[in-house]
Amino acid sequence: MPRQDTSGRAYDLVLYGATGFTGALTAAYLAAHAPKGCRWALAGRSTAKLEQLRDRLAKSDPACADLPLLRADSSDPDSLRDLAAETRVLVTTVGPYLLHGEPLVAACAAAGTDYVDLSGESEFIDRMYVRHDATARASGARLVHACGFDSVPYDLGVRYTVGLLPEDVPVRIDGFVRTNASFSGGTLSSALTAASRPVAMARAARERQRVEPRPAGRTVHAPFGPPIRSSETRTWGVPLPTLDPQIIARSAAALDRYGPDFRYRHYAGVRRLPIAVGGALGAGALCALAQVPPARRWLSGRLEPGDGPSPERRARSWFKVRFVASGGDTHLITEVSGGDPGYDETAKMLAESALSLAFDDLPETAGQVTTAVAMGAALTTRLQEAGIKFGPVQE
Repeated sequence: MPRQDTSGRAYDLVLYGATGFTGALTAAYLAAHAPKGCRWALAGRSTAKLEQLRDRLAKSDPACADLPLLRADSSDPDSLRDLAAETRVLVTTVGPYLLHGEPLVAACAAAGTDYVDLSGESEFIDRMYVRHDATARASGARLVHACGFDSVPYDLGVRYTVGLLPEDVPVRIDGFVRTNASFSGGTLSSALTAASRPVAMARAARERQRVEPRPAGRTVHAPFGPPIRSSETRTWGVPLPTLDPQIIARSAAALDRYGPDFRYRHYAGVRRLPIAVGGALGAGALCALAQVPPARRWLSGRLEPGDGPSPERRARSWFKVRFVASGGDTHLITEVSGGDPGYDETAKMLAESALSLAFDDLPETAGQVTTAVAMGAALTTRLQEAGIKFGPVQE
């Protein structure tokens, strides 16, 4: 399949799922920060809801009154193929991705359209690699999953940290995340979907391992280790069974700069041991309840998709991720930090990821790739300019 030429398409960027909670925040961010001349549009199932969103955006920026509105539905693959064919970059917030995401991935891979999502669902991402990576490589499409709090701060934070270490030496990095944020109905729905499918998730990981090339002459590890006490961060580290270490390992496998022997471990940083124990037990209970359909439905009903924290609650929210790193004789601590991680900063990360793909001078790559591989330094710079901090920490 020849590489697709997308330069003559109607739009630089289309936001699909724009009327959802995170989608609307992303639309507002794009309205405020998309560069002059950016040709972008809103897409979703309901034209009436899209019109309401456009009216709200136009109150802040009258130019948004002319934003194109495109109707598309995840249950109608033809509408998604039409959508992918009209734009250079397609951004989607429509989850759970395992239930709704594949038709759009397939459409973008075939059309040579760059694709960006917020998925933290490892089963979905593994299945998309097996089914659509080869098509995307042939068409030139870049399929970039996990472009929100999962997994941008960790993926780009590790890349930033590695850049401060010597080259061609074994690298060891432990990441510790702390936040006071709450989450939305969409996030809860995605988490419960993932937690309810451990067997399918393991099967998808094995299928990917069978077909994914491994780095030649280099080793990459992202083990799920025991809890630890970190003197450098003065916290207890509770292992996090999230997608983030997998994303980091894929970046490390693709980029020689991560060294001949790379290891990353991922933790929630907790100040007090009883809280660490309680958090681990609570996560285990949530996973257990997710296996029982009535309990899963009850949990899903606590927050409906589309619901989320108030602006006041988000304004009080923050996150900090500290990376304790060593490479050769060099030891250092770095930190990535910002405001509300699940929504305000996620909308920022998602929008800037799409804008980077649309407008930055980036490395030649295609297929399913990570933010560190596809956008790297360009996206880090964008996020720094947008107020997310990357920097060393004095021990």
